[in-house]
Amino acid sequence: MMEFVTAQDGLRLAYDDQGSGVPLLCLPGLTRNMGDFEPVLDHYVSRARVIRMNFRGRGASDHGDPSTYNPPQEARDVLALLDHLGLEQACVLGTSRGGLVALMLAVMGRTRLSGVIFNDIGPDIMAEGLADIMEYIGQPPAFASLAEATAAMPRAYDGIFMNVPAATWADFTRRIWREEGGALHLRYDPRLREAVAPAFAPDFVTPDLWPLFDALSGLPLGLIRGAQSNILSAQTAAEMCDRRPDMAFAELEDRGHVPFLDEPGAQGVIDRVLGQVG
Repeated sequence: MMEFVTAQDGLRLAYDDQGSGVPLLCLPGLTRNMGDFEPVLDHYVSRARVIRMNFRGRGASDHGDPSTYNPPQEARDVLALLDHLGLEQACVLGTSRGGLVALMLAVMGRTRLSGVIFNDIGPDIMAEGLADIMEYIGQPPAFASLAEATAAMPRAYDGIFMNVPAATWADFTRRIWREEGGALHLRYDPRLREAVAPAFAPDFVTPDLWPLFDALSGLPLGLIRGAQSNILSAQTAAEMCDRRPDMAFAELEDRGHVPFLDEPGAQGVIDRVLGQVG
């Protein structure tokens, strides 16, 4: 059942808390929501406490000032949720933006982390992937219905996602858009575009996130990479593995940004990290 926690600035943030065992806190991607972790919930609810969170402005969480749609604020919101739940620590499974928030927590709340699993994200982000994000973020859906969107997915992701069952594509589109009044609607605040746009300004200085990754020293880590990812390069993944040779790692063929987390390779990484923190 969806519940809510109130952030420091008064916004209500949606979360879902099911199962028992090792707390596994699932943080979604930039425009995504807790629905992306349905496969994780289904697979792990019998052996982990699966907590799924919607960042501010996404899913059922309140919309706020777009200037607060940033990883440091989202990390503070995560800490507010952990406090609300009375949890001293949790293992974070961070998809894309969620993994960046985990990096923020490495310096903002290191003692609250029992482990981190990165889903197709790292300290360096590929420019081509960021450019692709700006092509669609905040834009109205290009499809008239979920059925039309589902039918278009294999062509839209040809060469990036292969061997994807039709039911998986249907779940994918349902999680991204909602159908109402004969049209599709975004499941996030379109003003999220305003929050991301400054990163494309000519004078923007990309922060060095490697020190944040290194600050996770001593924690169990996992990394999942889609072999066709345009966000996490093979070189960045290799550097992460070089710095943390003990990190569980899987590269998934037939997957781009981001893996669905129902893949055996992805589950193998999650299994290994949960076994270390449990």
